[in-house]
Amino acid sequence: MATMEKWARAKYWPCLPLGADGRRVTGSPEHIQISLEAAREGAVLLKNEDNILPLKIGTRVAVFGKAQIDYVKGGGGSGDVHCEYVRNIYEGLQLKEDKVEVFSPLSDYYANYVKEMLADKKQSGMFDEAEIPADLLADAKSFADTAIITVNRYSGEGWDRHADDSDSYFNLSKLEKDMVYTVCNSFENVIVLLNTGAMIDTSWFADNKKIKAALMIWQGGMEGGLACADILVGDVNPSGKLVDTCAIDCYDYPSTEGFHESEDYVKYTEDIFVGYRYFETVPGKKERVVYPFGYGLSYTTFEITDTVANEQDGKINISVTVKNTGTLAGKEVVQVYFSAPSVKITKPSLVLSAFAKTRSLAPTEAQTLTVSFDVSDMASYDDTGAIQKSAYVMESGEYKLYIGSSVRDITEIDYKYTLKKDTVIKQLTEYCAPKRLGKRLLANGDYQAVENKDFDQKKFECTYKCEKKYPQSESDIKKLIDVYEGKVSIDEFLTQLTDEEIMQMLTGTPNAGVSETGGIGGLCKYGVPTMTTADGPAGARLKPQTGIRTTAFPIATMLACSWNTELVERVGAAGALEIKENNVSIWLTPALNIHRSPLCGRNFEYYSEDPFVAGKMAAAMVRGIQSQGIGATPKHFACNNKEVNRRNSDSVLSERALREIYLKGFEICIKESDPWLIMTSYNIINGVRSSENAELLRGILRGEWGYEGLIITDWLNTGNKRKEAVAGNDVRMPWHPDTIFSGVSRGIIAESARYVLRMILKID
Repeated sequence: MATMEKWARAKYWPCLPLGADGRRVTGSPEHIQISLEAAREGAVLLKNEDNILPLKIGTRVAVFGKAQIDYVKGGGGSGDVHCEYVRNIYEGLQLKEDKVEVFSPLSDYYANYVKEMLADKKQSGMFDEAEIPADLLADAKSFADTAIITVNRYSGEGWDRHADDSDSYFNLSKLEKDMVYTVCNSFENVIVLLNTGAMIDTSWFADNKKIKAALMIWQGGMEGGLACADILVGDVNPSGKLVDTCAIDCYDYPSTEGFHESEDYVKYTEDIFVGYRYFETVPGKKERVVYPFGYGLSYTTFEITDTVANEQDGKINISVTVKNTGTLAGKEVVQVYFSAPSVKITKPSLVLSAFAKTRSLAPTEAQTLTVSFDVSDMASYDDTGAIQKSAYVMESGEYKLYIGSSVRDITEIDYKYTLKKDTVIKQLTEYCAPKRLGKRLLANGDYQAVENKDFDQKKFECTYKCEKKYPQSESDIKKLIDVYEGKVSIDEFLTQLTDEEIMQMLTGTPNAGVSETGGIGGLCKYGVPTMTTADGPAGARLKPQTGIRTTAFPIATMLACSWNTELVERVGAAGALEIKENNVSIWLTPALNIHRSPLCGRNFEYYSEDPFVAGKMAAAMVRGIQSQGIGATPKHFACNNKEVNRRNSDSVLSERALREIYLKGFEICIKESDPWLIMTSYNIINGVRSSENAELLRGILRGEWGYEGLIITDWLNTGNKRKEAVAGNDVRMPWHPDTIFSGVSRGIIAESARYVLRMILKID
């Protein structure tokens, strides 16, 4: 294929294939294979008594539950993907007919039931379970020696779930309970499959002796059903690990009680104690865990030995040897946690600081893994002045290190990092402090009172200057390609633009081509192309009426459960190629808000309850996307952990929780992958809308982290564009044809336009 000129796809929409031999990569077998691989590696085996899995050759199974047919590939809203097909669990098992035999009449019954529900306009994954006909149950008992129970869940953008009788998301519905009771009293061997986008109740099978195995198959994209079947029959050895804590009850999560208190605000009174930080720290909460963070079984066993650790040049370096001590090939995840002294500042008992995954190890094979992290990663943010206010600090004492395969299955290593005195790691400035939090949780389970205060937003002076040097004639006009070729600087280029022309680049452009989310740029007179956008993150979301069908990858939570950043990077690269092939330039992904509560309707788009995991996975995704010359857009910055009234809900939290939990993943992603764009969230943070929040954008994002990319709003937000521009939010999305920058200086708007041009110059 001939070499294209710069921005040819953005300008001409050539639709030339990017695959080998002139084939399209969009929805290609190669990309579907990557999706399948990710679904295999992200599934988590929670239980496997008597080694019932993998199923023995010749096993006869009866599959119960509508989810075997109504397989939910992913969540709804902007995270949905229009793909060619979705392979369900039953179809996946049918492809394994040489190994297992499925009782088809039962599955046919569920297929007819699902067909009727969908024809009645019921939402996939949300209609209730079907009752089991007595005659089919009797025939199934006669045919099969093993039963499989399937359960699914669906959620989407713009709405949340409940933990009561009005919405059986976390808990089983009455009909689901009836199904479980009937199946468990009819079969000696029962296996459970959970097709869900977020954490749900797992306590009902954990101690049930009739239920021998349980597999969390999440929402695995278009080939999720085959990936599940691969694991059930042993063609694939599961290696996923949980990135969230499974608790006994939804109200065991400290966020649940106040989650629906008001549509106007959410108070994060649990503070930094989110997920395993809460359950492993607060007295009496360990007992409320069913399956801990980082947990996941394999069909083989592993041994972690020969741990060596040291500190050099401000880094903790650890090497370990992992050996496969079982009889099947498999992969293991090594997790490193630290425990910091807690005298003056309350702290979690354990915090994840590093992880690594082995390659597939044959029986008796070993691999040495090396991980490292900065000593400063063990610091805590002091927002009260216990040691040094508005600073990251480390208390004096011993910092203990632990290594293992989950937050519970860990061993303390001999090496300890010791500080003789309290140390200020980095002095910062108080930003985004709470105005009405009231209280915050401490490690001992008590609450500390937080004084309600009024804070004035700090002012940030724009020092960027942009003179006016309008071209005298058409021949004097400098084009953006001249900047790319080094003939003129961005700053010189901007001087020839009028204020109105500059402002034109600071609002989105209308939909074009296959994009249904608008574009950025579009100043034809100066050769500035329009860079169109597409939603994500489980695949390229294009207008369905185009007939283009893209690859549906597993949801973000499932990708994170792989603990395999290299695999996530490959997913990012594959998705970006599909974006590029269809002449789109910017992919609105990854999303890396925190799983603060299992009730958030959009958890499927986010990675984990842990900001370190979220940051590492997002960084890998960004690297993969941008390796193909496509712009990645981490979102939603920040604290978008609830969907109801998300455009006007106030997330009320301490500055420490903001920095250590809800911004940390973004910080890791930005520093490790340099995303070309970032999207602000709809919501308010401590009284100030995120897109209008100068302390967040100019103070933390640009000032402290040194971010040089483009900042855009979420679509159709309710912010004030003038306030957004002053705060440092560069572009309002999607299309706003009216001029809404009155009173904003040329320096401010030109600085934002400069970020627009810098982004465009990076895109192929």
